[in-house]
Amino acid sequence: MAPTGQRRSGYSRRAQYNLFTGYIIAGIGALIGAVLLALSFFQPQLFGGLRGAAADTVSPATQTSATVRTGSKSIWDSVSGYYRAGSKNAELKREMEIARIRLAEAAAVKSENQRLKALLGLQDGDVKPVAVARLVGSTASSTRRFAYVGAGKDQGVEIGMPVRSPRGVVGRVLEVANDSARILLLTDTESVLPVRRASDETVAFAEGRGDGLLRIRLINLGINPLEVGDMFVTSGAGGFYRPGAAVAILVEKTDDGGLARMVSDPAATDFVSVDPIFEPEAVVAVQTPAETELDE
Repeated sequence: MAPTGQRRSGYSRRAQYNLFTGYIIAGIGALIGAVLLALSFFQPQLFGGLRGAAADTVSPATQTSATVRTGSKSIWDSVSGYYRAGSKNAELKREMEIARIRLAEAAAVKSENQRLKALLGLQDGDVKPVAVARLVGSTASSTRRFAYVGAGKDQGVEIGMPVRSPRGVVGRVLEVANDSARILLLTDTESVLPVRRASDETVAFAEGRGDGLLRIRLINLGINPLEVGDMFVTSGAGGFYRPGAAVAILVEKTDDGGLARMVSDPAATDFVSVDPIFEPEAVVAVQTPAETELDE
């Protein structure tokens, strides 16, 4: 009888060994991945050093790509603006928006100064930034909202320092490497910022939603006095941020506050300044365990 043309895969002992070895390697890889995933959930601070080293390694390349991206974006904006209504109109619109923000900040600072002078007779001076750096990247696809700047320990940056753009508050420093730092953006779900309405002393909390908007929660519940278009600035409570910095503009009113959009959009921000902590002694008592371990 002629031998059949079909042969089992197990006919060759060598093929059996290769298949068995492949299963073992796949099982080991899955086990290692499960261990790393569990560590990232329960002890995320263990990977802070690795993330910092990786950020330092790619920082020059990301700064170069950010420079190229900024240049190409500027060229495109100029060309498209010329064909729509002229590049001058686009520039004037940006200047008017910044002027409106600065006017609201000035009103908030004036009100704050009057209250402080009446109570304490003090006058604050200008604050010098610790560092000015380029915003080199952000988490576009993650459910968390982080960003990275090209300045770190070598430039004097420390955990907890507030980060601002020319328009307003962006977030605060969460992790620091030698030449880079990771920023917790205001829109992250773990971000809570004490704010007040720029026109009066109505205080609230600005909480991140993870979708680009902030949720404004009033501290004093009752009749909601907010209106769409209200500007919110930092109140100075909590110790991280100095009072009077622009934060958000209300776009929707709710029962206990409203929804607001950030004044300083990280996606449209090129350079940021890292400022010193407003009240370092007040921040020590409210640091998270992860931040305390990173400081040590």
